[in-house]
Amino acid sequence: MKQFRSLHTLGFLLLLFICGGAVAQSTSKYPSKPIKIVVGFSPGGSADAVGRSLAEALSTRLGQAVIVENRAGANGNIAAETVARALPDGYTLYFPSIGHAVNVSLYKNLPYDPVKDFTSIGGVFSAPNMLVVPMSSPYKSVSEIIAAAKANPGKLTFASSGSGTSVHLSAELFQRMAGIQMVHIPYKGTGSALPDVISGQVDMLFPNLPSALPHVKAGNLRGIAVTTAKPSAAAPGVPTISESGLPGYDMATWYGLVAPANLPIDIRNRLNKELQGILADPKFKDKLIAQGADPMPGTPEQFTAMLKTEIERWRKIISQSKITIE
Repeated sequence: MKQFRSLHTLGFLLLLFICGGAVAQSTSKYPSKPIKIVVGFSPGGSADAVGRSLAEALSTRLGQAVIVENRAGANGNIAAETVARALPDGYTLYFPSIGHAVNVSLYKNLPYDPVKDFTSIGGVFSAPNMLVVPMSSPYKSVSEIIAAAKANPGKLTFASSGSGTSVHLSAELFQRMAGIQMVHIPYKGTGSALPDVISGQVDMLFPNLPSALPHVKAGNLRGIAVTTAKPSAAAPGVPTISESGLPGYDMATWYGLVAPANLPIDIRNRLNKELQGILADPKFKDKLIAQGADPMPGTPEQFTAMLKTEIERWRKIISQSKITIE
């Protein structure tokens, strides 16, 4: 019996050794096939644009194809759940936005935990949003919009890239601080919302600055103000909402890169290393800054800490503002 137990123990240890060797071998060869970055919004918005630029840069550095898969809807929940359930092998990544920190306070029975079900790789960029209106709009300032909304409660409309997105929350924070009531018209992404705002079917939008700038520069939209406490160098002459009638208003969006929970640490570290290299690359960095975004370099631990802070910050704001999902 003792001999049988010894053989059983030896067999078990041998199995562990073989499996450990197989895992080490698989991770040492990473990546050996195409990698997928899941984006939670439709093509045409800043998330998709930067996500594709990031995929291209990662592909170059890793020597393997990196593709973007758009899974729009529910403020990124569909994309996040898809990645949370994927194998933690480094071949399925997620490009989360600020919504990743917000959804836990907006949705009941969220099918994933924004922290526990993911492995942080690092931050990518942060950027202000911009309040924009059609060029045909009579409004040219924050004070004019607030005055019109107060004179006509429930008449002005604002589009968003989906309920709970930074685009939506920027408008909700705006109307609550201003004491006004407007009508929310959600879309499945900024790219879907822009045509209706440009044509004048919707009164305004608070898109991420990288999405807004090309249309403002082309004369399709009028930039009224940026949402951060400080002006953006990429939008000279455009004031902040805070200095234009709503003191204390401050809102920024951000994006990062994560993988399913339990990603092997060597793959996590490899991806973080390449991400830091991309964010430090003058070509990629200057492209972000020109679009009004700031690179967010850092360790996986720093991104996780930031995410936890954002979750608590928005939990309080959403509760105080009574923001709900339609």
